[in-house]
Amino acid sequence: PFMKRYTYYPQVVLGAAYSWGIPMAFTAATGELPAIAWLLYIANLLWTVGYDTYYAMVDRDDDLKIGVKSTAILFGEADRTIILTLQLLSLGCLLMAGNRFELGGWFHLGLVGAALCFAWEYWSTRSLARDACFKAFLHNHWAGLLVFIGVVLDYALR
Repeated sequence: PFMKRYTYYPQVVLGAAYSWGIPMAFTAATGELPAIAWLLYIANLLWTVGYDTYYAMVDRDDDLKIGVKSTAILFGEADRTIILTLQLLSLGCLLMAGNRFELGGWFHLGLVGAALCFAWEYWSTRSLARDACFKAFLHNHWAGLLVFIGVVLDYALR
């Protein structure tokens, strides 16, 4: 909430903070910071900006009244399209990372499931109703679960 006073990008600040554990974990586990760590960092950052913008859409009217900023305000009428774009870019980064880690069909199926979740979020928020945007925000855990299950199955069933 603090950054909303100063920038239209508080969701990016949140995404950067949430994603910082990725390069830290790579460094702690391997003593190195390979490019793949940054690819996963970017994937997580993009996804976080997307889902937190849905959350910001819930507060948009109130934020405008009190003069604070958010990506929901910055994106305006293009909000849902930009969110979907961020989500698809995130999946693209995950796909590249999965290819680098030689993940196969189960992982790809998880990504398809996540893409379907994102499509549902886009469709379900067409009214821009606060409840719909909040449900889309909450719905992201299902997309994450599908990606996780895809990774686990891909490794477990090799």
